Amino acid sequence: MTFPLRIGTRRSKLALAQSGMMQRAIGRALGVPEAEIETAVPLVEIVTTGDRVQDRRLLEIGGKALFTKEIEEALLDGRIDLAIHSMKDVPAVQPDGLCIAAIPEREDARDAFVSRNYASFAELPIGARLGTASLRRQAQALALRPDLKVEMLRGNIDTRLRRAAEGEFDAILLAVSGMTRLGVTDPIREKLSLDAFLPAPGQGALAIQTRTADADAARNAPWVDALNHAETALCVAAERGAMTALEGSCRTAVGAYARIENDMLRLTTEMLSPDGSARWRRVGELPQPALADARSLGQRLGAEVRAVAGDQDVDPATLDG
Repeated sequence: MTFPLRIGTRRSKLALAQSGMMQRAIGRALGVPEAEIETAVPLVEIVTTGDRVQDRRLLEIGGKALFTKEIEEALLDGRIDLAIHSMKDVPAVQPDGLCIAAIPEREDARDAFVSRNYASFAELPIGARLGTASLRRQAQALALRPDLKVEMLRGNIDTRLRRAAEGEFDAILLAVSGMTRLGVTDPIREKLSLDAFLPAPGQGALAIQTRTADADAARNAPWVDALNHAETALCVAAERGAMTALEGSCRTAVGAYARIENDMLRLTTEMLSPDGSARWRRVGELPQPALADARSLGQRLGAEVRAVAGDQDVDPATLDG
C-alpha cells in the first residue's frame, strides 16, 4: 500500500464536510488507524472557478463544470489521487483518462423550502420573492406559481441562509442533502415533493473520481468495494443517462429521479421551459437492471422528452439579475 492517497476537494464548507466523510471512510476501508487518517489520506483543497465567481449564474460563466474543472486537472496532472464531487455538479461526459470509481449511498434527494415567515411553499403570498440560482428550481416553482418573482441567489449555504433569515427573500430553495451533511436542518420548513420538484440528476449523491488507469489498482479496491452503493449507482446511472439525452446542464431545466422498490427500478425524467409554462415528462420501469440497462433506460426516456420538448436552452443574455 502506498500512501499518501491524496483527495482533491473544493474549499467550501459543504465540500470539506463531504470530503471529510469520505476521507474517514476510505481510511477505515484501507485499515488506517483513526489517528493517522488525515496524514495517510490527506485532503487537498482546490479553489474552482465556480467558487471564485459568485455574482453571476453558472450558465453565464460556463456551466456546472466550473466546479470540477480545476480538480480534474489536478487529478490528471498527478497532484491528487482521488476527487470528491457532488454528483449533480459532474458533467454528463467524463474527461479522457478519468472515471467515477465509486458512488456512496445517497442522502435525501429532495429540495428544501426555507423561509423566515412562511411554513410551506403553498403559503407564499402573491408576488413573493424566491431565491435560487437553479434554472430547474426556477422553472418548477413557476410551473406551480407563475406569480412568483424568482431572484438569483448564489453563495455557500451559510450565506444563503443568512440572506433568507434577514428577509432579503420571502423564501429560498436548497438541497436537503447539503443542509443535512452540514448539520443545519433546523431552517427547513418543508421538504418539497419529489413529484412537484423532481431533483437534478444525481442530487444527494456523491461521486468519487479517479484516473481510469488507477480505477482497478490494488490500493483502491478495498475502498471501492466498501464505499460504492450498488442501488445508488444504478439510480444515478439511469438519471445521468437521461441527463445525457436531454443535454442537461445549467442552461436547461432538467430533472430526473430513480428509485428501486422490489427489484424494480422506476425512473422519472422531465424538461421544463425556463418560465415553467410547459413541462414534458416520461416515466419508465426496469426489473432487476444492470448498470448499462439503467443508463439505457435513462437515455431512452430522455430522448423521448427531448423529441417533444425541443430546444429549451436558455440564452444568458435574456436573464434578469
